Amino acid sequence: KSGNCVILKGGSETMNSNRVLFNIIYEAVIKSGMPENCMLQLEARSEITDLLTCNESVDLLIPRGSNAFVQYIMNNTKIPVMGHADGICHIYVDKEADFKKAIPIIIDAKTQYVSACNSVETLLIHKDIVDEFVPKLYEALKENNVELRGTEEIVKLTGCNQGTEEDNRKEYLDYIVSAKVINSLDEAIEHINYFGSHHTDCIITENSETANEFMRYVDSAGVYQNCSTRFADGYRYGFGAEVGISTSKIHARGPVGLEGLVSYKYKLFGNGNVVDDYAKGKKQFHFKDL
Repeated sequence: KSGNCVILKGGSETMNSNRVLFNIIYEAVIKSGMPENCMLQLEARSEITDLLTCNESVDLLIPRGSNAFVQYIMNNTKIPVMGHADGICHIYVDKEADFKKAIPIIIDAKTQYVSACNSVETLLIHKDIVDEFVPKLYEALKENNVELRGTEEIVKLTGCNQGTEEDNRKEYLDYIVSAKVINSLDEAIEHINYFGSHHTDCIITENSETANEFMRYVDSAGVYQNCSTRFADGYRYGFGAEVGISTSKIHARGPVGLEGLVSYKYKLFGNGNVVDDYAKGKKQFHFKDL
């Protein structure tokens, strides 16, 4: 639908399933009138290495997989890559947060699908609510078998495991979450922009001005107020099938569906027009929405 031919490469552990799925899709595509060979399937790992050198023929690469795999693709090709390497998502619990909303949101964001790139990995908690909020949060995390790794203040309140500097940049993909005490909204924004992966980050607050400032200055593809980071998904956004997720700032950003594979092409139908007439003021440009 986007006007592109496509080359597909699945994981070797599902090779037989990949072949069956490819044949079903290809047959349907050809029946719809698309040209022969508009879809190709790769199976050998060496073919990927060859593909990365085809910058004159391939317009875009969309890697889906582990951090190491995506980084390898990004570092070994001149072809534009649409994707993300990490999913280090944050939830900042503001001093004006509703605890009844905050705890279910955090539990959902961590446990609904723990190995997803949009699950939360780091919690930032405003210092004014730490004493009241953290014990309640800790009990909820324990009930859901989630390990908490906290800064010194949080360890004293809960007896949880001590976090380290490395936990600030860790994508656990497991039932583990780190937590840090934050002194202000500005500090939370600075932390997220420095340690985050620009994927999806959330603020929990009842103050709309605080939420607006968070959303304005957090430099991520998705910025949320009072909801789970797990909503970052092409299907949930109404894009149809999700082709990929992009954390870059060029072209598509965030979950990518069909529209994210489409760029602009400009067609002009003239009748001997030359720019010089306009440059010398003989004619003027008139614009209207077509």
